[in-house]
Amino acid sequence: MVRRKRFSLMPAISLVALSLMVALPTLSNIHLYAATARRFTVVTVQPGDTLWSIAAKHTGSGDVQDTIDRISEANHLSVATLQPGEHLRIPQ
Repeated sequence: MVRRKRFSLMPAISLVALSLMVALPTLSNIHLYAATARRFTVVTVQPGDTLWSIAAKHTGSGDVQDTIDRISEANHLSVATLQPGEHLRIPQ
């Protein structure tokens, strides 16, 4: 009697499952980024500029603090200290 080796699908299924676990979070982040993409103006910080002064120049009739919050979020700022030559994205 000849015994045949059985082919197991478990390694292939495990590989597909692992690939999906890695790929899906990345794909969802891309989707979320695309859904929240905004237009920005890029400003180069000049000597003497402050976050308040830059925000005031780019605030229409709204609240300057709201503009500061949006600039901080768009540039991932944890402090309000700016360096001359630094580039800031100003959300439109």
